[in-house]
Amino acid sequence: MGFGDAISTGFGKYATFNGRAVRSEYWFWVLFTVIVLIILNIIRFTVSAVGGSALQLLFELATLLPSIAVAARRLHDTDRSGWWQLLAFVPIVGFIILLVWYCQPGTPGANRFS
Repeated sequence: MGFGDAISTGFGKYATFNGRAVRSEYWFWVLFTVIVLIILNIIRFTVSAVGGSALQLLFELATLLPSIAVAARRLHDTDRSGWWQLLAFVPIVGFIILLVWYCQPGTPGANRFS
């Protein structure tokens, strides 16, 4: 899946928590959000603190649900429940575990989340 396809799929499956997401879909979505946030931070610090902050807040709100959904689908691809995202609340260790899982290849064929 390419960069544009991943973004359109992310917004197309805005709140779809079932199914699977391949690694490229997940990581291109992460890349998209990081690039846009960097651009919005540059705008915020160069143009206007209030206008840039509002744009950044709107973007973060608009991508919060699809980001959670694509991460849940990514975990489904590795045959794990999307609820494992709650590990992010465990300092350092939770982030590392999730990062490893997000980088693993998906299970071949059907799994319980197909």
